[in-house]
Amino acid sequence: MDMAMKVGAPIIGINDSGGARIQEGVTALAGYAEIFERNIMASGVVPQISAIFGPCAGGAVYSPALTDFIIMSKNTSYMFVTGPKVVKTVTNEVVTDEQLGGASVHGSKSGVTHFVAEDEEEGILLIRKMLSYMPQNNLEDAPMVNCSDPIDRLEDSLNEIIPDNPNKPYDVKDVIHAIVDQHEFLEVHRNYAQNIVVGFARFNGTSVGIVANQPNYLAGVLDINASRKAARFVRFCDAFNIPLVTLVDVPGFLPGTAQEYGGIIMHGAKLLFAYGEATVPKVTVILRKSYGGAYCVMSSKHLRGDINYSWPTGEIAVMGPKGAIEVLKGKKIAEFTDEAERAEYIQKAEEDYKDKFANPYKAAEYGYIDDIIEPRNTRFRIIRALQALATKKDVMPAKKHTNIPL
Repeated sequence: MDMAMKVGAPIIGINDSGGARIQEGVTALAGYAEIFERNIMASGVVPQISAIFGPCAGGAVYSPALTDFIIMSKNTSYMFVTGPKVVKTVTNEVVTDEQLGGASVHGSKSGVTHFVAEDEEEGILLIRKMLSYMPQNNLEDAPMVNCSDPIDRLEDSLNEIIPDNPNKPYDVKDVIHAIVDQHEFLEVHRNYAQNIVVGFARFNGTSVGIVANQPNYLAGVLDINASRKAARFVRFCDAFNIPLVTLVDVPGFLPGTAQEYGGIIMHGAKLLFAYGEATVPKVTVILRKSYGGAYCVMSSKHLRGDINYSWPTGEIAVMGPKGAIEVLKGKKIAEFTDEAERAEYIQKAEEDYKDKFANPYKAAEYGYIDDIIEPRNTRFRIIRALQALATKKDVMPAKKHTNIPL
């Protein structure tokens, strides 16, 4: 690890361990902590990947937790701070290794692992694939490969992909696969917080990180888990000079007591912070909805987004038509005694609101949107934007480090 830091090479940990040797006492703990310290020092300097191919328990779990990406293999790997026996003694819960800390649990429920591999062989191939998108260290640019996919390839399917009904979902991964090189996308955290999609792809041979709201799952809202997932990914890309492409279709943050008690304000602020702090090239495309605070958070112009596009279907406003009319015209609506007249008034008010806000032209008027683009041209416009931003330099104020809301 010390040598990797000196020469600027990625660190890969392959873990299959019974944990600390009890006979060694404190010296075993000291050995662990010295590895943790090196993980911390290497963070943001060289990429760190942990592959868990067997048991990983107790103090051993904290080294992978400090690294950038974790891969676990199905049925053979597990991670937990305390094992089933201790859990039974302390809480009387009876659980198996797999139920407590198996790959499927950490891949979908906790989000501890980023990738779940079928077996060790697939895990090793995943490491190779990941490394192909990353520079060797923080002083290098994102890797480039030769690209045979035409930059001006038109995707006519994108002109039809947004349903006429704004409440109907579609799969944002169809948009991603359509616009990236060779339709190839390496998704991170596939089974965790599926209302946001993150992963690596290429545009004209250049590595990029993609963050996209997923209307197919929970209508694409931002919640606690989605905010944490995307914030960590954005910070990784920023640390290693990987440009960010953000595809936006977000109706807002998820309401409710569970989210508020869980600290959605603080967790949502993580994603806000990550985008605002990032100095890599940032290209944003608003596909459909972009409402309220979620508009600000998703790499808006106001968080130093460099080039912000919108499809003609973009809707940028403080809230959706229904909620807005209830707030703005509530008193007037209450005055109606005739049900039919009230319904007609609400419908007209909502249509007026849609005409005013359910389009990207007002935002473009203020310069918050750089251009309204035809969906089928999206690939070409993103590539041109990334080329223009290749030499971008953003400077942060002098400081020891930031204090991200954790």
